[in-house]
Formats: sequence, C-alpha cells, structure tokens
Amino acid sequence: MLDLVRLLYSIIIGIIQGVSEWLPISSKTQIIVSSEILLKFSFNQAYAFGLFMEIGTMVAAVIYFRKELGDLVQVILGSKDKLHRKLLIYVVLVTFVTGVIGAPLYLVTESINGGFVLGIPMLIIGLVLLGDAALIRYSKMRREKGTIARKLENLTVKDYLLIGFAQGVSALPGVSRSGITTSTMLLLNVEPDEAFRLSFIAGIFAALAAFALTLIATESNVAASIAQIGLAGVVAAIITSTLISLLLIDFLIKVAGKQKIVYLTAGLGAIAIASGLLYLALGL
Repeated sequence: MLDLVRLLYSIIIGIIQGVSEWLPISSKTQIIVSSEILLKFSFNQAYAFGLFMEIGTMVAAVIYFRKELGDLVQVILGSKDKLHRKLLIYVVLVTFVTGVIGAPLYLVTESINGGFVLGIPMLIIGLVLLGDAALIRYSKMRREKGTIARKLENLTVKDYLLIGFAQGVSALPGVSRSGITTSTMLLLNVEPDEAFRLSFIAGIFAALAAFALTLIATESNVAASIAQIGLAGVVAAIITSTLISLLLIDFLIKVAGKQKIVYLTAGLGAIAIASGLLYLALGL
C-alpha cells in the first residue's frame, strides 16, 4: 500500500474514532469494520487496534476535563472538598468494576476470533436511547412539579456499581461505552448534562485501562496493526481523533444542558438503530 494512501486511511480512521467514541454507535465496531476494509486487518488485529485507538479520545478528554482531573489530584494530596472527594470515589469504584467486568470480556472476545453479531447491541442501545429521550421529557415535566433530577452529589455507591458494570459490558464489540453509560445514568434520573459529563470523565480511565490491557494481553496484534499502518499513520490517526473529540465533547455537553437534549438523545438513538440495521443488513 502506498504511504500516502495509508496516511489518508489513517486520517479517516482517526475521524471515525473521534466521532464514534462519543456517539452511541460503538467506536470499537466502527474501527473494526473500517480497518478490516481499508487496512485489511484481521478481526483480532482490528479489535485490538480499536481499543488502542482510544488513546486519542482519552487525550482529548484529559484536555477538556483538566480542571476535574486537577481536583482529583488535590484530593489525593489532602484536599477535604466533599464534592471532589465524591468524584474521586466515583472514578475509583466505576473504574474498578469496569475492569472486573470488562477485562475478562475483552480476553474472551479476543480469543474467539470474530463471530459476533455487531448490529444487535447497537439496536438495543438505540432503543434504550429513545426510551431515555421519553424519560428526559417526563423528568422535565416532573421537575416543573418540584421533582429534582440527580447530580454527582446525589449518587450512591450502588449507582457507581451499576455505572461501572455498564461500562464494563462495553468491552464487547457492538456496545457503545458512551451510549450505555449515559443511558444508565439517564435511567437513574441523572441530569442529562451531568450524565454526559460523568460518562466522559469515567471514560478517561476506561480508555487508559483498555490501552494498557491491549498492550499487555495482545501485544502481537497491536504490533502487527501498527506495522501495517505505519508509525506516521498511527500518529496521524491519534492526532485526528483527538482534535475531532475535543469539538464533539464540547458540543454534546453544551447541548445536553439545553432544552434540545430530548431531540439530541432521540437523534442519537435513531443513529444507533440505523447503524445496527445497516450492520445486520451487511451480515455483521
């Protein structure tokens, strides 16, 4: 493959990663399919590369949420701020449960060498998001009558465990991490903008763990995929996904805090359903 063509494909994959990571269409699935088609990766190479590519979106989230991460560091250094301490507990518990659930699922998936029906999980998440849109609408009506939606300070350890479990399940191909975690929090009556924010913050540590796991458990597949795409291609893909992610994170959180969140959530659900139907039609 010509170097220029390979670089172009790398940038395309970076765009796909940067967009799909924050939408309920499973970035892993999009990277698996696109890298199989464009770069002729095997399923195992594509799956490992999809998790490896989360480094770009992780960098974007670190940049965007640098204040929150700074607050966590302050707590570790001795700060007594109650809300910041609660955020640290949230991150630790959600990440721990994610690892307990997600790591075995990743290892099992990697050993199976394909065979997943990728469209079904996206259909399910799409239906859940449509339900979320109706729930948000209902919640807004309840808040007008005095019912208060929840934020981080109102969440419990049980909520953290549920969110961590949902995020762990997203290790499976076809399951969107942001889609399933945001949906879980919306179903727990968390304010939409807070649900997106907490989902994206938790995603930083999930992406870091996924990146480390792929390097440790499937180093050969990662090395093979990097060799095939080239170092310049990997760098181009990561930079592209980082820049696209920064724009999309900001857009989603800003929209989530407005009245249009109902339409955004319903639209994301429609995108997930359309993607699921497309993959099923293609036999994926």
